[in-house]
Amino acid sequence: MQLVLLGTAGGPRPFPGRGAPAQAIVYDGQIYVVDCGNGVARQMVLAGLRLADLRAVFLSHHHADHMLDIGALPFLAWTDGRSEPVDVVGPPPLRTVLDHFLAMVNVDLTARQQTTGRRPFADLLRVSEVVSSSRVWAADGLQVRCCLVDHPPVRPSLAYRFECSGRSIVISGDTRYSPALVRLARGADVLVHEAYYGAAVEGHELRLANAPSLAEHIVACHTEVQDVGRVAREAEVGLLVLSHLVPADPAVADEAWLASARSSFAGPVVLGRDFQVI
Repeated sequence: MQLVLLGTAGGPRPFPGRGAPAQAIVYDGQIYVVDCGNGVARQMVLAGLRLADLRAVFLSHHHADHMLDIGALPFLAWTDGRSEPVDVVGPPPLRTVLDHFLAMVNVDLTARQQTTGRRPFADLLRVSEVVSSSRVWAADGLQVRCCLVDHPPVRPSLAYRFECSGRSIVISGDTRYSPALVRLARGADVLVHEAYYGAAVEGHELRLANAPSLAEHIVACHTEVQDVGRVAREAEVGLLVLSHLVPADPAVADEAWLASARSSFAGPVVLGRDFQVI
């Protein structure tokens, strides 16, 4: 099981050096993507991953930086030659969102199906809505569990744990400090956790976004990097990967991110980079 970081920025605004938050789990020749912000298909191609190998997509929640391409990614996998089903798993209203996507691209789909002989795209989509902590996948030796995390006002919001062959990877999604996530991540080999750098948030975010209450939202609904280290320590994970970084530009030095996480976690810490393989 291999982890590829496809995008490590937090928030919907594009950044030159980091893509929207997304991760790929590569296992047994198939690709499982967690979250689908803007441009995730291109990030996969740049990472050397075949879109046609997309097996499933897991959505953490319905914020744009996590779900803007939730329909586009499977669609582009289909245009790349995918002919087997793609499972799309996540919180409601996932089914409605994908129905709207199919309506939006109906003209294109009709034309492509007529001219290419491909199996109808809608036949490939298998949608599962998740509203509680549960096991959401068990096939081909891979198991995926989720838990509810705390990311108001968007509920439900999910974190995921992938397990196979005695190895485990946990993706936090967006959340403030969450005891449920600590339990889900207990003993995991890798924890990929969102993080914000408190001292840099207010002036930076207000200046860029012209949104007077955005800094308050970030502080109230996300996890400060020192508390990310606390989660890793309490869960006793093997490796902590910082991602969904806010701010996502170079306003905070790499060593500052790492030092803050290490102040509460003695284990290894990695500052996530797009296309990094773990």
